[in-house]
Amino acid sequence: MTEHDFAATRLFVDAPLAAGAAVPLDRAQSNYLLNVLRKAPGDFVLVFNGRDGEWLAVLEPAGRRDAVLRVDTQTRPQPEAPDLHYLFAPLKQARLDYMVQKAVEMGAGRLRPALTQHTQIHRLNLDRMRANAVEAAEQCGILSIPEIDEPRPLAAILDSWDPARRLIFCDEAADKADPVAALAGVPKGPLAVLVGPEGGFSAAERADLRARPFVTVIPLGPRILRADTAAVAALALVQSVLGDWRK
Repeated sequence: MTEHDFAATRLFVDAPLAAGAAVPLDRAQSNYLLNVLRKAPGDFVLVFNGRDGEWLAVLEPAGRRDAVLRVDTQTRPQPEAPDLHYLFAPLKQARLDYMVQKAVEMGAGRLRPALTQHTQIHRLNLDRMRANAVEAAEQCGILSIPEIDEPRPLAAILDSWDPARRLIFCDEAADKADPVAALAGVPKGPLAVLVGPEGGFSAAERADLRARPFVTVIPLGPRILRADTAAVAALALVQSVLGDWRK
């Protein structure tokens, strides 16, 4: 088994993982392995729970329609969870699904919905967000599942902000034209990224953000990006200049 065997089936399970443990599967997981993937008893599956690393497990039958996984050996230890927060104005469902998946793939360790003056969606299905985060982790070899916060007004988030965490504010009206140059002066430490709603930030929100001492303003290039596209662009910039792409 290679360190990152992306050809293998990977499954997130909400159970402790240790050698010899039997991991029960719910009906949907059993159906997926037995009927969709046509797995047979004795086949191997990679499992993770976001806490105990990744393990190789053997499929065992448990009745006519159900199965369990018998944990065998650890393939990867649990890494430290990413410490990059992603703040975003909630989007309509299909685009929110995409954004959550891409944020997880890009290394966001905490998703923080922020309600702004131009936010159109104020209620979120957090269970669906978590399901999308899990799916992205399963498909991309990620071992940590991000925290997902309840939506809060942007002003309330900023008022309770830990000033030790630098907030990268993606603003189409940023003074500097070069985002890499804007990030170059950011001191090392914990980071967060903020992308706004489709209608952009209001003048009052922009002024408030710019007045906060923990905020760094960056542009995202000469084109106007949709919010889900901006998520990928912003996280790629931050990871490449300040984040774990440089490790």
